[in-house]
Amino acid sequence: MEYIVVVAGVILAVGLAMLAAGSRGQDRRNTAIRLAAIERKLDLIMKHQGIVEPRIEAPDVVQELMQGRKIQAIKIYRERTGVGLAEAKNAVEQIARERGLDVR
Repeated sequence: MEYIVVVAGVILAVGLAMLAAGSRGQDRRNTAIRLAAIERKLDLIMKHQGIVEPRIEAPDVVQELMQGRKIQAIKIYRERTGVGLAEAKNAVEQIARERGLDVR
């Protein structure tokens, strides 16, 4: 398990170094492509090792869902996690389903 943390740290460090190095348009595109490849590799390693990313505890997201404010819940989730709109929407809908909340 510890070696996974080390591998993840190395991949993260390489990714951050690539981001810092890419300051021009083409460099940024290349960096984004390489970072996406690193993320895919890390996902494969995590899947192979049976590692599940810890769930984000966001009581304020749940509170917004309970009050029927799905869009606000998605905004808060995105701010906390930095994920894209589609991923945040899916995550918030999953949280709602797990809690038996009907948010359409």
